[in-house]
Amino acid sequence: MIHRLIAGGLALAALLGCPLPAAATQSVDGVRDAAVNWLRANRAPPGSRMVLEAVPLDSRLKLADCAAPLDASLPGNRALGARVSVTVHCPMPGGWTVRVPVKVQLFAPVLVTSRPLTRGDGLGPADVHTEERDVATLAYGYIAALDQVGGRALARPLNAGTVLTPGMLAGRQAVRIGDAVSMEASVDGVVIRADGVAMGAGDMGSRLKVRNASSGKVLDAVVRGPGVVAVLP
Repeated sequence: MIHRLIAGGLALAALLGCPLPAAATQSVDGVRDAAVNWLRANRAPPGSRMVLEAVPLDSRLKLADCAAPLDASLPGNRALGARVSVTVHCPMPGGWTVRVPVKVQLFAPVLVTSRPLTRGDGLGPADVHTEERDVATLAYGYIAALDQVGGRALARPLNAGTVLTPGMLAGRQAVRIGDAVSMEASVDGVVIRADGVAMGAGDMGSRLKVRNASSGKVLDAVVRGPGVVAVLP
């Protein structure tokens, strides 16, 4: 009986031209907000500044209203780039899933070279400084502090103003700035040794300047091994 009354009511409403109650729909802006909020809460490194913009979804998209809080995730735990696709899901039986494209700007402090540097150079406070850059556009990564360099030398020459990346570093330095070194010089087949202080840093084969510990004279030298340099003629 009740079913007949309902059916009759619907038929009467149709005959009279009365609108039927519309099913509740999920706010598309709410879906976009869920994607942005999840990224900001879960993918912003400490000390960074994140600027996010969710791309507008198709205006024809109609989603059933979700009675539960929306879930969001980044498929495959991917690294942040300038544009990512966040999955937003309604965690209800028969719930829907939507991918939300988001434009990302992630500003963080990075190390930038302060002067031109050559292959084999070590890195000290006078060689680099910190600048805020959009690291989401740095496809090869970046280095945020000198303690991440770990005593390694440069694998290639760099111009001033270059963002330092892990791929620019070679092996660990055999000699570091301020190290006490053994200076070797060959004179007529005789090897002469003296104590010195490194004024530069580098791996084996790197050129640097050393200061004779006794005379104070500054000489050009090549790194031969840990703590050992060969004085150039």
